Amino acid sequence: MKFHIFLNLYQYACPTLVLGGNIDYSIDMEGRKKSPQVVRLEWGVVELEDGSVFKDVKVFPGGARAWDWGETGTHHMPGIQLADVEELLDHGADTIVLTRGVLGRLGVSQVLIDQLEARGIRVHVAKTKAAVEIYNQLCLDSQAGILIHSTC
Repeated sequence: MKFHIFLNLYQYACPTLVLGGNIDYSIDMEGRKKSPQVVRLEWGVVELEDGSVFKDVKVFPGGARAWDWGETGTHHMPGIQLADVEELLDHGADTIVLTRGVLGRLGVSQVLIDQLEARGIRVHVAKTKAAVEIYNQLCLDSQAGILIHSTC
């Protein structure tokens, strides 16, 4: 009984501890929100390390959500807009990876890249598979964000 009470008090004092092995890894060693890694990428499917699955997704320090192109009126051409990227910046991303789609059909303008770089944001642009590899490497030691288009 005393051991059970101690565990309950310990869990209350240390809320990130969950008995059974689940620990909250969303904060890095400096106390910053961690960018979740992509663990699976297939045509039309993106899975993150927490098990969440998307078709197109915005991933940023501390989380992710579906990327609904209709919110900003995004189309393959002219492509990704600054409005699509703002949410990643709002969540503290200092490095942005922009995917062009698996086949490279999603546009990324030089104007957008210049706008982001003028704000001191590092920008990487690549087809989806290569972009996800770049992002997974970057998010190990930076506040990275990525817009993933998982099809064309």
